Amino acid sequence: MKRITLAIAAVTAVVVALLTAQAANAAGITASFTKVSDWGSGFEGKVTVTNGTTSSLSTWSVALDFPSGYNVSSTWDAIHAGSGQTHTFTPPSWAGPLAPGATVTFGFNGSPGNFPGLAACRLNGGSCSGGGGGTVPGAPTGLSGTSSASSVSLTWSAASGATSYSVYRNGTKVGSPTGTSYTDSGLAANTTYSYQVSASNSAGEGAKSTSISVKTGTGGGNTGTKQAAPYLYMGWGDPPNPATVMNATGIKWFTMAFILSSGGCNPAWDGSRPLQGSADANAIAQIRAAGGDIVPSIGGWSGNKLGPNCSTPEALAGAYQQVINAYNLKAIDIDIENSDEFENEAVQDRILNALKIVKQNNPGIQTILTFGTSTTGPTYYGNRLIDRSKELGANIDIFTLMPFDFGSSNIYNDTVGASQGLNNKLKATFGWSTAEAYAHQGISGMNGLSDQQEMTTTATWQNITNWAKSNGLSRLAFWSVNRDRGCAGGGVVSNCSGIAQADWDFTRITAGF
Repeated sequence: MKRITLAIAAVTAVVVALLTAQAANAAGITASFTKVSDWGSGFEGKVTVTNGTTSSLSTWSVALDFPSGYNVSSTWDAIHAGSGQTHTFTPPSWAGPLAPGATVTFGFNGSPGNFPGLAACRLNGGSCSGGGGGTVPGAPTGLSGTSSASSVSLTWSAASGATSYSVYRNGTKVGSPTGTSYTDSGLAANTTYSYQVSASNSAGEGAKSTSISVKTGTGGGNTGTKQAAPYLYMGWGDPPNPATVMNATGIKWFTMAFILSSGGCNPAWDGSRPLQGSADANAIAQIRAAGGDIVPSIGGWSGNKLGPNCSTPEALAGAYQQVINAYNLKAIDIDIENSDEFENEAVQDRILNALKIVKQNNPGIQTILTFGTSTTGPTYYGNRLIDRSKELGANIDIFTLMPFDFGSSNIYNDTVGASQGLNNKLKATFGWSTAEAYAHQGISGMNGLSDQQEMTTTATWQNITNWAKSNGLSRLAFWSVNRDRGCAGGGVVSNCSGIAQADWDFTRITAGF
């Protein structure tokens, strides 16, 4: 999402890097950065890549080093990957070769504002001030691949003189890594794909490697990280010390709630607490120091959410990426609820497309969707979410139901019924077996009394945990650890379950999943 300020002073363009070098009979490949605007809390940047050579440029890679504390929040007309203070941009999948003498631009929003300029700029691994001429690299050798049910991981030997590579699947370019490995995600199960790799430098693209064929497995998605991860909320309900809970119960994962919008497309805990230096960040550090890990819950029932506030999938993926980068995450959970996200078809699609981008930019990350249900399985909007995830190639790993707040008189039976209904839907949509579908499912319950006065006792939760474990589900959560304390007759409150129990009973049961 491009942001424009009306203040004339903020529109002043600051050219930070400008390519002027000449090479042989051409000006070389150059890149220049311009700060388009700065509104105090953020800024907009633009980069222009110029092919001053006499040969077509098949690909390029621009790496920008930011000063400490600055980050990219959204990108357009390029693919962005961040690592620390280095932000690397490569052409989008729809971009063709850059013709001799032609230019291409891409842009991004960054934060915070008052951006002082770049620390460094590199083009195709060299100086942004240009180059050209020389000899293109030879074809890479040693190409090999391994597969899961929905991805292929490729490696190859470095080509002398190469600064970037192009990966081709069935003759179509699908990636532009700078290193000698690439993971191609979102693939169909039990399918054979053909791959080739070429190497490039400022002189152009070299020949393609010998082709290899790789067949994906029979399952689908990344369900390798099984999560017993109850919700922990640092902004509500007398938050307990997570290390104390871990020591008492054996739990290793927590679902941390909630990432919302702090204004526009900017993520923050509860929309107000920063990603770093907050109680949430301190809790995450404690959890990891005790040998555990977390998955953030982005969204929820109420509050100002990122889905409606980020205007494009790319911008939303950029917001998700800020959270991923802040904590080096292995998984993210999008809790999609209410009429602003779950029942808004445009926002549903925006979230799914954003998660597709996240999977492409973060190989191996696990993506989770959490949403409400009926007692017999997904509702209209839940079914639509699943159908669109297939149609858009979002490659969602786990679909988690919240089987409560529908007036149940038997939470165990209705949880099982809802999960079986989801299983049937996933089998019909993706062609999975019963076991494969369960491996892509999760349950997120509510301990003690729910908002609708439904009752989940510790015995009931033990039965639900046993059922989920025996059927091979990949995620089990409940709302919440804050409420996992006894207060018989206490009603539905933030810091206890409303029933008789020992502290952390539900967490202890969940740890056995």
